[in-house]
Amino acid sequence: MLFTKGHGTGNDFVIVPDPDGALDLTPAQVAALCDRRFGVGADGVLRVVRTAKDADGMPYSADAEWFMDYRNSDGSVAEMCGNGVRVFTRYLLENGLASPGETGLPVATRAGVVLAQILGDIIRVRMKTPRVYAASTATAGALTFPGVAVDCGNPHLVCGLHDGMRLETLDLSSAPDFDPAVFPHGVNVEFVRDAAPVDGADLHVAMRVYERGAGETLSCGSGALAVGASALRDAGRTTGSVAVDVLGGRLIVEADESGDWWLSGPAVLVAQGEIDVAAVSGGGARGDDRDRGARGDSVVGRR
Repeated sequence: MLFTKGHGTGNDFVIVPDPDGALDLTPAQVAALCDRRFGVGADGVLRVVRTAKDADGMPYSADAEWFMDYRNSDGSVAEMCGNGVRVFTRYLLENGLASPGETGLPVATRAGVVLAQILGDIIRVRMKTPRVYAASTATAGALTFPGVAVDCGNPHLVCGLHDGMRLETLDLSSAPDFDPAVFPHGVNVEFVRDAAPVDGADLHVAMRVYERGAGETLSCGSGALAVGASALRDAGRTTGSVAVDVLGGRLIVEADESGDWWLSGPAVLVAQGEIDVAAVSGGGARGDDRDRGARGDSVVGRR
C-alpha cells in the first residue's frame, strides 16, 4: 500500500490514496497503520477517494470531487478533522489531483463540504458554523472543570481552567470524564486559558486537547474552531479572529461579516513510501499501548 505522511501543527496523519474506492480498510488495519511502534504512526488515517466512489461521499458528488474518509487512530470513523482537511488538501494539490478554483477547493467530509483556500504555506478552510449549545463539565484527574458543548460537525467540550492553574499541570494521561447524556457518542475535550495579546488577532488563547479515539494530540483543528467560537462568545463578539496556540504551533480561527467561519494553519507533507499492510497488521499491536508512542498518549474512546 502506498502512503504519504503529513501533519498540521503536529496533528499527524497517514494518507492513503484510493481514488476509485477499491480499498477496504478495516479498523484493525487503520489501528495498525497508526501504531507508533509497529506501524507508520499517526493520530489518524486520511483515505483519499472520489466522492462518487464512496457510499459516505456520494451525497456530495455534485459539490466536490474528493471525499476525505477520516479514521481515528483506534480505527473508528470520525465526522470531521480540521487539521486533516488542510493536510488532505495539500496532498491533492501536490499530487496533481485537484487545483483551487477562483473561490477555493471544495472537499467533502462526513460533516459536509468545506472550502479550502491556499495561501502559500497556509491553508485556510471554511468550516461548518460552530454551534455552542449546552453547559457541561469535564473531569481530568481529580479536578472538574465547567465548560460548554460545541458542535463543529463533531462534538466538543470547551473547558476553562481554574484561576491560577497552568495548562501544563493538567493530567491528560487518560480520557477526561464527561456527561454521556450530553455526549452520547463521546467528545473531544479542550482545556483553555487566556494568553497575552498578539498582533493580527483580536483574541489569543492556548489550549490542550484530548481527542476521541486518539488521546491527547499536539493539535486539533475542529477543537481550535470550538475554542475560537467559545472565546468570541465570551467576549460578546459575533465576528473577529482568535489565535489559538496548540502544543504543535498556532491556528487562527476567524468569524467574518458574512457569517462564515474559517480555520487557518500550516499543512505539511513530510514523507511517502510503501508499506506491507499484512506485516504491519501482524506486528502485535498491544491494546491501549498501541498509540502511546513518544508522547505517552493514552488511547480511549472515539474522536
